[in-house]
Amino acid sequence: MGKVQWVPWWWVAAGVAGLLAIGTAVPLSPAAWAAGLAYLTASSLLLTRGLRRRRAERFGPANAVTATRSVLAGIVTALVVASFGGPTATALLVTLVAVALLLDGVDGIVARRTGSESELGARFDMEVDAYLLLVLCVYDARYVGWWVLAIGVLRYAFVVAGFLLPWMRRTLPPRYWRKVVTAACGVALAVVAARVLPPAADVLIAVAALVLVLESFGRDVLWLLRVNRDRSRLVSLEKASTTSPQEESR
Repeated sequence: MGKVQWVPWWWVAAGVAGLLAIGTAVPLSPAAWAAGLAYLTASSLLLTRGLRRRRAERFGPANAVTATRSVLAGIVTALVVASFGGPTATALLVTLVAVALLLDGVDGIVARRTGSESELGARFDMEVDAYLLLVLCVYDARYVGWWVLAIGVLRYAFVVAGFLLPWMRRTLPPRYWRKVVTAACGVALAVVAARVLPPAADVLIAVAALVLVLESFGRDVLWLLRVNRDRSRLVSLEKASTTSPQEESR
């Protein structure tokens, strides 16, 4: 294994150091430690596998920024789990989420300016975004209802649908609106977590975030349906080889 493929594990070490530091101020239960470490380990395993499969020669500054966001997501995971059995460190949790959201706007800029854009980096960024939204949904469910989990689950439902329906695995065209929706949902869920607004306002903000996510995923599904439908209308190679031009024109 090349040296670059060991780099993700330095961020696991950073995450453990972060959990130890957080643990001095906020009691972290064994379950919280287990959840945080499980995420950090799983994300690093997947990233290492991606680096190996692509035979990457360097980790890249943009991936370093995304990995830092991933570490923050791991710490936030531990805080969310700890909040279900002990005091809630709301200010600390929201601060870490805010930093992660700000860095989400940095990694793309770093990738473009350093020429380190890659398919793996984009996928890594997307998965960290999706996971952070899911964790925030779990935390916010106690305030606005468990229906808010739909915001975080939609991404994973989309992936499962791809395993069941081959036409759902087609590569989607780039669309900046997806990043806008993800960022807006992150901010909305962070605001709900902060508990600075009346309960009714929190519900309205969460509903607005859900509508945005449904619109974004719905647009992608419609695009895939249209492409699959158009593809099904194409004449097969076998039929094309046995059909004369006169028959095709009828």
